[in-house]
Amino acid sequence: MTGSDTAEWFEPDWFETGRKAVWPPYARFEAEALPVVAASGVRLTLADGRELIDGVANWWSACHGHGHPAIKAAVSAQLDRFPHLMFAGLAHESAYRLAERLTRLVPGDFTRVFFTESGSVSVEVGLKIALQYAMITGRRFATRFLAFRGGYHGDTLATMPLADPEEGMHAMYAGVFNPALLADLPEDEATTAALDRLLADSAREIAAVVVEPLVQGAGGMKMHAPETLATIRRLCDRHGVLLILDEIFTGFGRTGTMFAFEQAGVVPDILCLSKALSGGTLPLAATLARRPIAEAFERDHPAAVLMHGPTYMANALACAAANASLDLFEAEPRLEQAARIEAQLKAELEPCCALPGVVDVRVKGAIGVVQMDRQTDALRHRFPPLGAWIRPFRDILYLTPSLTIGEGDLSRLTAAIRRVAAS
Repeated sequence: MTGSDTAEWFEPDWFETGRKAVWPPYARFEAEALPVVAASGVRLTLADGRELIDGVANWWSACHGHGHPAIKAAVSAQLDRFPHLMFAGLAHESAYRLAERLTRLVPGDFTRVFFTESGSVSVEVGLKIALQYAMITGRRFATRFLAFRGGYHGDTLATMPLADPEEGMHAMYAGVFNPALLADLPEDEATTAALDRLLADSAREIAAVVVEPLVQGAGGMKMHAPETLATIRRLCDRHGVLLILDEIFTGFGRTGTMFAFEQAGVVPDILCLSKALSGGTLPLAATLARRPIAEAFERDHPAAVLMHGPTYMANALACAAANASLDLFEAEPRLEQAARIEAQLKAELEPCCALPGVVDVRVKGAIGVVQMDRQTDALRHRFPPLGAWIRPFRDILYLTPSLTIGEGDLSRLTAAIRRVAAS
């Protein structure tokens, strides 16, 4: 179907009337939105027939592009059987196969997988696991968490306090909830010593340390070296504190390896996954626990039952999509594609360094960032006329394309970034 074809059958009533009822995310009611009538590969077709190259992969999730036929076929086959079953007392093949595959795929001795519907909730479950593990193991005072400045772990009530109260998007809630202990990432001798002291002083009350490995996504695409993550792991071990890694953004090839923590040679105690887990098709998230954590829940203890159970956990359609997505990672060269994207982003974004107003240019895997000396929200409207769907935020213009994007399409995106950054 061509762009003109989709424009012909588009009925504008749903858009004009619905926009008066929809509450948009991270925006005021009058925020603009572009009506999309089709999406395929890396392209979005608008109601007026225009095509935009998706530069952010459906909010970082569509690792294989939009509407991959293998994922569509898997979801269709599952739909023919049933779309969903309650996961309390009933079992289905898609979820059980996916859980077993994830325990084999993720490096380390992960033995249990808890499914939810969103990244925020997967972190919430990780926090609950850490809290109940502390109860089971006799650490009843361990009720707090330690997170890092510049981080973001979700919008739910338990995850908001993990964000930076000054830089984060949840500053308006400061003082409402018990905040997490906050530290700078240990990137040098001074910050390493400071984190060591904080853990030494507070380990008794800390249930877990939470961090996004290598790239702090929604906090501004801030990047740190694998050695920083290795330092955090070492200090957690020294002070007997669990480590939770939030790989919701970085997981499934985005940083150049299947999981970002592999580049640091470490393994977390608890791992949170979402976004690209289902190939960006259906809501799905997973929280994985290593063997010692899972085995603690086998004890005869009142806290040894995880008190969480979403109605749509382990949704059969989403799990079928996730299994198909993992099949694609096995059959197609996604990590090699990420390496190619990284090289191209470095070459084509580097000229931005010479532009007035550009503070930094940084690339990690299939993530390219141009940091400006000002807020970038006002620049959003400049990208669609250039044939690009790019959604800048804070002070950055960034690209997180699907791993399947072609060289020509990626060059159109980087050209749009260069043009807007220069304007």
